[in-house]
Amino acid sequence: MREPDFDNLLAVLENKKPKRHTLFEFFMNQTIYENAAGTRNVEPDDLFETQKTRIKAFEALGYDYATVTCMFSFPHGEQAHNATISQNEGVMITDRESFDNYPWPDVDEYDYSLLERLAPLLPDGMKMIVHGPGGVLENLMSLVGYDNLCFMSVDDPKLLKDICDAIGSRLTRHYELSGQYDGVGAMISNDDWGFKTQTMLSPDDTREYIIPWHVKIAAAIHASGKPAILHSCGNLEAVMDDIIDVIKYEGKHSFEDAICPVEDAYEKWGGRIAILGGIDLDFICRETPAAVFERSKRMLDIAAERGAFALGSGNSIPEYVPFENYKAMLSAAVGE
Repeated sequence: MREPDFDNLLAVLENKKPKRHTLFEFFMNQTIYENAAGTRNVEPDDLFETQKTRIKAFEALGYDYATVTCMFSFPHGEQAHNATISQNEGVMITDRESFDNYPWPDVDEYDYSLLERLAPLLPDGMKMIVHGPGGVLENLMSLVGYDNLCFMSVDDPKLLKDICDAIGSRLTRHYELSGQYDGVGAMISNDDWGFKTQTMLSPDDTREYIIPWHVKIAAAIHASGKPAILHSCGNLEAVMDDIIDVIKYEGKHSFEDAICPVEDAYEKWGGRIAILGGIDLDFICRETPAAVFERSKRMLDIAAERGAFALGSGNSIPEYVPFENYKAMLSAAVGE
């Protein structure tokens, strides 16, 4: 097991070359967490124990940090848990009346001292990375529904803006509270903006409703002296300049071969923003461990001189990823 050193990830996020190969993953799955941490049957509702398991797992697997879940969420209606789901399920806000009656959470009522209680569990050199309960657009779509959102942008843009403001202000406060703790080294704003061919909203509407709150979220993170990372799926090429130059995120995560392979993303944007992860999830699932290792090693070699890259999957490590393929990716960086 190698010793964690968060300065490596900081170097990546500063567009520099880290002292050694550095890993980045947003999240894995509970089986990996428990096996790597040597624990079993962790109660999912026990937030302290689940995060404690995450810290142990990230350390054991060679990461310099552990991602930590957020403290609050936006209540939404019942949604199916199927392989594919409608983006119109669980709608709770359809008009001004339902907006006024929605039970908006008070972020300050949640117990962020969990971050203080977890800090002593961090080994020397390791930090926590806090993420959010989804982002502005993700929560907007959960509360309004995607079809309704598109109609609302034309029929009632004032209501749409008010909903975005209600979501964005609470997310900003979440990052302000999280940034008060020394054990937190960086924060992730996780908000899927796109699909295979384009952004979910038009680039102009993304700039109108979503990006202004990401500017405030990133500013809140930076005010705590910590770097801000965007995790966002989909084709975001039309708004990448906004992500880099307007919002000023230090790192971008989530890449897909069908949209923009990580090798191409590194050539396009490397040096302007850190490229995190990127080994396509479908590739990791379908290829042999040897092929996963070779591509991972090749990407590390590409970034060896310029830096600003951390190795990981294009999105996450869900249950269906063959463990040997995941380990092959890790071994390209860790050497085990």
